[in-house]
Amino acid sequence: MDAFHLPKVTADRERQGRSYLEFLRITSMSAGVYFLPAGGVDPQKPHAEDELYYVVKGRGAVQVDEQDQLVEPEALILVRAGSKHRFHSITEDLTLLVFFSPADSS
Repeated sequence: MDAFHLPKVTADRERQGRSYLEFLRITSMSAGVYFLPAGGVDPQKPHAEDELYYVVKGRGAVQVDEQDQLVEPEALILVRAGSKHRFHSITEDLTLLVFFSPADSS
């Protein structure tokens, strides 16, 4: 069994100065923690995998293809493979758990 503690994973990401830190990778999925500061710009491009985002904390909006949705803690956002998407209008620092299936290949 593998077990992860979100505060430790988040601290590791901060210590490395990265916006995204992968903490799990197996053939069928990968997972990471993604951080975007208030007022920040999300540089994402479409991925070849399905993604599920879980908003741990923060507020803003997400655009997936032509749809726009406000996001707040405990929101879950599914982004299908190949969909254009980005977080924007970030009013409070966003911390997101990201799950890719299959594992992220980018």
